[in-house]
Amino acid sequence: MRHGDKVNNLSRTASHRRALLSNLAIQLITHKKIVTTLAKAKALRIYVEPLITKGKENSTHQRRIVFSYLQDKEAVNELFGTVAAKIAGRPGGYTRIIKLGARVGDNAETALIELVDFNEIYGKGKGEAKEATAKKTRRAGGGKKKAGETKAEVATAEVAPAEEVKKETKKEKKAAE
Repeated sequence: MRHGDKVNNLSRTASHRRALLSNLAIQLITHKKIVTTLAKAKALRIYVEPLITKGKENSTHQRRIVFSYLQDKEAVNELFGTVAAKIAGRPGGYTRIIKLGARVGDNAETALIELVDFNEIYGKGKGEAKEATAKKTRRAGGGKKKAGETKAEVATAEVAPAEEVKKETKKEKKAAE
């Protein structure tokens, strides 16, 4: 029974699985996207995302920790260089898995796993829009008041732009008639 065992063993011994995930992580960091089976892609996501998070802090200690997992100097330099620069503002979720369908030979489900910030198709308009807009929360209470403002001043400041919009729309309707 494997109750509570969340590790996907991938039908391999521990050393074989560690070597497999290390090699897949090196290829992902180097090429920014790879095609593999869906099970390996899901296991790789769990393996590589903490390493990418460690790549944000460029210190000797973090480099040594990442090197102990990857055993590849070029991949470590790439992670702490170009990858860390691109993902600096992202709080997590550095990889994306896209299902590709069944493989011809053995009917295994294949998937593309890629680093999110390096995809030019999906990331064009979204990254710029995220930086421009402020983070919205679902908490009640509205916006924060400026220092020294009362509730009445805030209410009149919020109502005034709405009245201007109404006047403009009435003028536009008259002009259109």
